[in-house]
Amino acid sequence: MNDKLVFLGLLYFVQGIPYGLQSSLLPVYLRGAGHSLTRIGFTKILYFPWVLKVLWAPLVDRVGTKRRWLVGTVSGLALTCLSSAALAPEAHIWGVAGTLLAMNTLASVQDIAVDGAAVGLLKGRGELGLGNTAQVVGYKAGSVFAGGGLLAVIDVAGWSWMFMLLTFVYAGVALFVWGAPVLDEETVRGQQADGSKKGGQGADAVRPWRVWRKLLAVPGTPWTVLYVLTYKLGEQGAVTMFPLFLLDHHMTARELGFWNGVIAMGFSICGSSLGGLLLAQFSIGALMRRVFVLRTISMVFQSSLLTVLEPSPLMKGMAVLSMSVQHFLGGLITTLTFTTMMHCTQRAEESIQATHYSFLATLEVLGKLMFSALAGGLVDWFGFQVAFLFFLTLSAGTALHVWTATFTGALREHQQPK
Repeated sequence: MNDKLVFLGLLYFVQGIPYGLQSSLLPVYLRGAGHSLTRIGFTKILYFPWVLKVLWAPLVDRVGTKRRWLVGTVSGLALTCLSSAALAPEAHIWGVAGTLLAMNTLASVQDIAVDGAAVGLLKGRGELGLGNTAQVVGYKAGSVFAGGGLLAVIDVAGWSWMFMLLTFVYAGVALFVWGAPVLDEETVRGQQADGSKKGGQGADAVRPWRVWRKLLAVPGTPWTVLYVLTYKLGEQGAVTMFPLFLLDHHMTARELGFWNGVIAMGFSICGSSLGGLLLAQFSIGALMRRVFVLRTISMVFQSSLLTVLEPSPLMKGMAVLSMSVQHFLGGLITTLTFTTMMHCTQRAEESIQATHYSFLATLEVLGKLMFSALAGGLVDWFGFQVAFLFFLTLSAGTALHVWTATFTGALREHQQPK
C-alpha cells in the first residue's frame, strides 16, 4: 500500500504544478502589472484542456499502457518547461500563456492515465480514502510548491532558473515512473488485458454515444454530476477574489505569496489529510453534512472582513485566519468529493472506468472554471461586498443540497460507518 501511495502522490504532485503557477503566481503578477480583475478572471480559459479531456479519455483507456502515457506526458512537461526558461514574462506574455496552455494540456492527459491506474490499484474503502488523500495532498503540495514557494523566490532566482528547476523535477519523475514496479501489479495489467479482449469495445470506440449511455447509466452518476458541478461555486469565487482584495488593501505580493500560497495551502493539505483519516471512522455522508455547514459559517466570517479597508496588524491576522480556515475546510471537502467520485466510478464496468472518472473530474473542473472566470467580472461590476454575498448564497445552497442527499438522496446509502 505504501508503494501505491508514494506513486500516486508523486504523480499528483507534478500534476498540481501548472495549477499553482496559474492560480497563485499569474494573478499576482498580472494584478501587480495593473490588469483588471475581469481580465485576470479570463485567464482561466487556459484551463480549457481540462474540460476537453473527457473527449480523449477513451483513447487513453484503450491505446497503449498507463506507463507509456504517464512517461510521455511527464516528459512533455519537462520539455515545455525547458523551452519556457528562455522566455521573459514582461516581454513574452503570450509565450507565457502558451506555456501554461501546453502544461495544462499535458497535465490533463496525465490525469486520465493516473486516475485510471488509481481506480485499478485501490481496493476497498480503506485504500480509497488513503489513495484519494494522496491524490489531493499531492496535487495541493505541487500547487503550493509552484504557486507559493516559487512566487516567494522568483524575484531573487528569476524566471529562467525557476523553469530550469521545474524541468529537472519533471525529468526525475518521468524516470521514476518508467521503472516503477507498482504498475506491474496484476490489477492494472488485468484491467488493460480485459480492455483489449472485449469485443464490443471496438464498436464503442467508433460509436461514442454508446460510451456516453454507459457512463450515465452507472448507479449514482446523475446526482454526482450535479454535485461536482456545483459544490465549489461559492468557495471558488471567494478563494479567487479574497487574496486580490488583500493585495489591493492590506498585503504586498510577497506577503500574499507566503500567507496564501504557502501557509493557507498548508492548512488545505492538512484538511485533505484529515479527510482520509476521518473516512476510516465515519461515513462520507455524515462528514459532508457537517463540513459543508462549517464552510458556510467560515464564508460569513470572511465576508465580514470586506468592510475593513484600513491596513492594520489585526486585520492582517484575521485575514490569514480566514484564509487558513477556508483552505482547511476546502481541502477536507475535496478529499470527500474525490472519494465519492471514485466510489461511483468503481460501480462502472472496468472497460469504461477511466473514462467515467475523467468524465466526473472534467465536470468538477468545469464547474470551478466557469465560475472562476466570471468571479472577477462580478467584483468589477458590483464590488467585493455584493459579490461575496452571492458567493455565500451559493455556498449555503450547496450545503442544503448535500444535507438533503444524506437523508433522502444518493448519499443515504453511505450513512453506515465503515
